[in-house]
Amino acid sequence: MHTHSLEQWRHNHDFNSDTSEGEHRTRLVVVLTVVTMVVEIGAGYLFGSMALLADGWHMGTHVAALGISLFAYRYARLNAHNPRFSFGTGKVTALGGFASAITLVMVALLMGVESINRLLSPESIRFNEAILVAVLGLVVNLVSAWLLHGGSAEHHHHAADHHGHHHHQDQNLRAAYLHVIADALTSVLAIVALFAGKYFGWIWMDAMMGMVGAVLITRWSMGLLKDTSSVLLDSVPSADIGRRIVDAIEKESDNRIVDLHIWQLAPGSYGVIISLVTHDPRDPEHYKELIRDIHSLGHVTIEVCGCEGESCVMPPRQQVL
Repeated sequence: MHTHSLEQWRHNHDFNSDTSEGEHRTRLVVVLTVVTMVVEIGAGYLFGSMALLADGWHMGTHVAALGISLFAYRYARLNAHNPRFSFGTGKVTALGGFASAITLVMVALLMGVESINRLLSPESIRFNEAILVAVLGLVVNLVSAWLLHGGSAEHHHHAADHHGHHHHQDQNLRAAYLHVIADALTSVLAIVALFAGKYFGWIWMDAMMGMVGAVLITRWSMGLLKDTSSVLLDSVPSADIGRRIVDAIEKESDNRIVDLHIWQLAPGSYGVIISLVTHDPRDPEHYKELIRDIHSLGHVTIEVCGCEGESCVMPPRQQVL
């Protein structure tokens, strides 16, 4: 008689090993951004430059947004084994990404309003100081983007190695990356507008570039909101996963899946509940073995129903949306 330890039958709900690199890189970016913010605000007061002060406080908004991402990582890690979270804390990173996406929308809205005000009521610009600030901000954000993208690239590579062709994405890391890219885009547009204003007298370019940036940032943030809300609302993550599950189980011609639920537990890890009907019921472990190659399934529950007698008609093949 075989004996098994309790741990052998438990599902692993600790998903934080896949996001530790993202947390480390986000922490580095937060430190870099805070240092830049303090330097710009200090220099602004020291030299009496409103341009430096404005950009310093603008950096502060990104510190707050990146802080949301960092808090999400830390909260998920500290509560990884908290029994209150039935399926672990994998979705906390998606929640962090969702909150960051909302702040991106707010930043874009404020940019758009300010740009319209500047277009209607142009203000004098201290071009040399403003260009210096924009270049400094661009350098800091490019370094930050490089740090965050490195973590994202490693995460995608990890997904490709361990989960076949299902690439997953840390939405929290993506949100932090979009914040610094949005800031870098703002700096680039500002540099273009400031040079146009300094050398050609096109003061209106500053406001126009602000509106262009607001539109682009809004598009990025809406895409992030769509992706993270799908995870939070347990939308079916991929029709391809459903098809692979159905094909694997129904390759035994007597099996029919009558109910199938798939949802994302964490980046690259999915939960699935399967109800199947068969004339020859077998142990659930047999059916789990059929889908063993789908490595992205982190929590599998299978209900087997016997279909007995000549009057038992097998249901049609499961349709996967």
